[in-house]
Amino acid sequence: MLAPYKKRQDRNVIVRAGKFYLFDVGVAGAITHRQIPEAKGEQYGRALEHFILMELLAHRAYRELDYEVSFWRTKSGLEVHFILGQGAVAIAVKGTSRIDGADMRPLKAFVEGYRPARAFIVCNERAPRVHGGIHVLPWRDFLRMLWGGAVIS
Repeated sequence: MLAPYKKRQDRNVIVRAGKFYLFDVGVAGAITHRQIPEAKGEQYGRALEHFILMELLAHRAYRELDYEVSFWRTKSGLEVHFILGQGAVAIAVKGTSRIDGADMRPLKAFVEGYRPARAFIVCNERAPRVHGGIHVLPWRDFLRMLWGGAVIS
């Protein structure tokens, strides 16, 4: 269960309802009979989000780090999937191979309001790039950075 990020009170931010993830992305897929024939689409995006969370939790446990993992969502539907620490790192996960302005909107809103030290969009793009201070990373590159200590330590 992930709790919502609540650094400060804001009437437009959801602070009560948590998000539930099963303990394993493969088990979750088996239970829901999820079929993902291609690395794209809504089901793929949900599975990728779940996979990245499992990696974050494993990283925190194996490295014996004590950072919180939460999420941020507004009443209007903007969502940043993972906020690490006390808002030090913001991570959005997208199951697409091309990130556009609409994909960046939620993370930009969080960055403007909370000023995290690092902001990432983890996706299926082929090459890393930076757009307005937001790092757009292929998921494999993000995992290399995470386990290499370049995301949070």
